[in-house]
Amino acid sequence: MAIVKVIEVIAGSEKSFDDAVNNALKEASKSVDNIKSIYVKEMNANVSNNEIVSYGVNAKVSFEVKN
Repeated sequence: MAIVKVIEVIAGSEKSFDDAVNNALKEASKSVDNIKSIYVKEMNANVSNNEIVSYGVNAKVSFEVKN
């Protein structure tokens, strides 16, 4: 039986929410193997002069632990 662990990560982007999610996955994969899924828990954006200047996500990354 496989064991799945979950970590929570925060990532950002100046381009889009999609890019922020990809950044979260990219950074998590530097220290975690066997990533199986990513769940976006929260999304936020920073605004300056009535324009979005950055996007952020709080995401949960699930990965399988080998026995």
